[in-house]
Amino acid sequence: MNIEIITTSNEKLKESGFGSLKSCNNVLESITKMGHNVRLNICSNKEDLEKVVKRKPDLVLLAVKYLSLNHTKDIWLSDYFDKHFINYSASSRETLEFDSNKVLAKLHLKNKGIKIAEYFTATPGEYKSVEELPISFPLFLKPIDAANGNGIDDLSFVTNFIDYESKVLSLHNTFGEPVLVEEYLDGKEFTVAVVQTQEEGLIISPIEIIPKPSKNGIRILGHKAKTEDTEELKKVIDIPLKIKLIKLVSDVFKELNIRDYGRIDIKTNKAGECFFMEANLVPGMTKGSSYYPKAHEIENNLSYDEVVGLMVSKGLSRVTSVTPLCQNISVHNDTIVSSA
Repeated sequence: MNIEIITTSNEKLKESGFGSLKSCNNVLESITKMGHNVRLNICSNKEDLEKVVKRKPDLVLLAVKYLSLNHTKDIWLSDYFDKHFINYSASSRETLEFDSNKVLAKLHLKNKGIKIAEYFTATPGEYKSVEELPISFPLFLKPIDAANGNGIDDLSFVTNFIDYESKVLSLHNTFGEPVLVEEYLDGKEFTVAVVQTQEEGLIISPIEIIPKPSKNGIRILGHKAKTEDTEELKKVIDIPLKIKLIKLVSDVFKELNIRDYGRIDIKTNKAGECFFMEANLVPGMTKGSSYYPKAHEIENNLSYDEVVGLMVSKGLSRVTSVTPLCQNISVHNDTIVSSA
């Protein structure tokens, strides 16, 4: 089959995506091993996308969500390939909006009865005193639409109004948008990788993430920890907790109408209740370090090549007369396979 990977040259993109060109080449190498014809496209304009459409690939693997252009609107790749009847990986534009806007995802899921951390949004000077804040301290502040820990650091955890105002101003100046302010959850942090099988089941791989303690003694998973790979990734051995994580992620996958694959971040409070935090629907794919393939490896003993195989296989299942690619991939923990 003919497969094309679409990325951009902007490696400083603060949105979610497979990652750098190294990450895209990791994916390309895995697909090449499967025997497909595969091509990596570094697109910078609409003409580059038009060339892809003319070649009519069987599957376009989207390593980024959109093409950012100067002096004009961004081109959302899922929209573009939908309009040209080209089969593409992962979710629709409507669903990807939940990835780009954390508040939109929280509001949608809250209305569906799914637990989320309480939150509000803020701009500099919007709240004049601690009494006006919708949620009591301690609070956690981060950008609405950034991924990969961008904007998150030791100063994101605030316990007083002066620090709150300072962090709101800093984030607003950096990202130019209202700041997401959440109640601070004092439990554990998890990320859960999900891939859909050809039979529409879900392989769900939860892992715990343990960042190193910060200066204030709490553990903050920010940009520095992610880029330096200082955090510990652990298998979830608490079975009742694992069941709760799987149930929550299954519900999120359904309610956000996620297609093919995605990664869901969850936190708990001290009582062990699970709360949805955010969805990453174009997950990082750097071999050996990105959470998405590592979660499947830790929980389900799937190699990087097997994970890519599952991702590609689901996309190609939408093409008629496709031979299953992953018939030799076995899932080693039956408890994490569920029907969609």
